[in-house]
Amino acid sequence: MTTRMEDVIIVGAGPTGLALAAELRRLGIGAMLFDRLVEGANTSRATVVHARTLEVLEPLGISDVMVARGIQLRAGQLREKGGKIKATIAFDELPTKYPFVLALPQNLTEEILVARLRELGGSIVRPIEATSLTQTSQCATLTYTAAGTLVQELSARWVVGCDGLHSMVRQAVGIDFTGGAYEESFVLADVEMDWPMSSHAAANTLELFLGDEGITLIAPLPNNIWRIIATQANPPQHPDVQDCQAILDARTVAGAKVHRVVWSSRFRIQHRVADKLRQGRVLLAGDAAHVHSPAGGQGMNTGVQDAITLANALTTAIRSGDESELAAWEEKRLKIAHSVVNTTDKMTKLALSSNPLAHLLRESMLGLMGHVPALEHAVARRLSEIDNR
Repeated sequence: MTTRMEDVIIVGAGPTGLALAAELRRLGIGAMLFDRLVEGANTSRATVVHARTLEVLEPLGISDVMVARGIQLRAGQLREKGGKIKATIAFDELPTKYPFVLALPQNLTEEILVARLRELGGSIVRPIEATSLTQTSQCATLTYTAAGTLVQELSARWVVGCDGLHSMVRQAVGIDFTGGAYEESFVLADVEMDWPMSSHAAANTLELFLGDEGITLIAPLPNNIWRIIATQANPPQHPDVQDCQAILDARTVAGAKVHRVVWSSRFRIQHRVADKLRQGRVLLAGDAAHVHSPAGGQGMNTGVQDAITLANALTTAIRSGDESELAAWEEKRLKIAHSVVNTTDKMTKLALSSNPLAHLLRESMLGLMGHVPALEHAVARRLSEIDNR
């Protein structure tokens, strides 16, 4: 075995790991970033970038690039089947440079982050899979396999787990991941289709349909692609044209016609938060630290914000030995994670419940939102995450 010492090792090269590595490089801190996959997933997955995420990415110099490549959605419409609007969540009056929701597929977000990381002299080492982790008061040491065979050790002053829901890093240091799972499955599909609402102002809105069949969200993506997200009891692993068409016919508006599925998947969702974000020389960020319902589109956003704020705290700790900023970072980010998980959990349970009382409550809340602008504005602020400044 050979042993090397790094300042920071980042496990996992999704948006959180990429943002952390790039920001550390910009701040003059060396960071080794590795991932177990031979290449990135290169699929759209998370497609929403909120205002606060664009704000924190400004120092990296990529926010304007992201905006140029995405679609600015100025509002979200909550509708019933057939299209009647129950409430509108407007983003264009938010007090931010980015008063919109940016529709940008995750593969493009990652592409932009990778390009900036390389400009700053960084890279991603692939395929490297961490298999175990030990630590002392001075460093953490990872044992890993390269290309599945070569076993080595790599040590760093700090190791950050950005390795997702099933984080090896989190499990290796024994941090509990408290929460549970939802019974419902979700369909994700990016499609080419005729969407009757694209001919008017709704072309630049998120459309969320609420009905007895479940939740269905429709949003435009770059290159004339539409994202469909829908709850379904037992969807196929990869929904096809007929599956997507059936969802639209049963839940949205007349005239929608799916021509081709570009990418699709199904997934089950969980709601969990790590009991802590630091154990000795090991830190957690992104999905390794918190996972939740996609309601509100805040998963990737919260992870990227974890990363950028962590980079600043790590830089101070490495340069001065003062770890007080890390303690403050952990406290604040845990509070935010619990807030996001609690909010999305309530939204999801209320929207999915078959209980008549829950339906009545949902309709009452939507009716109230539709007549109280201050409430709509508060929801927009919450989703944009600008109150996390």
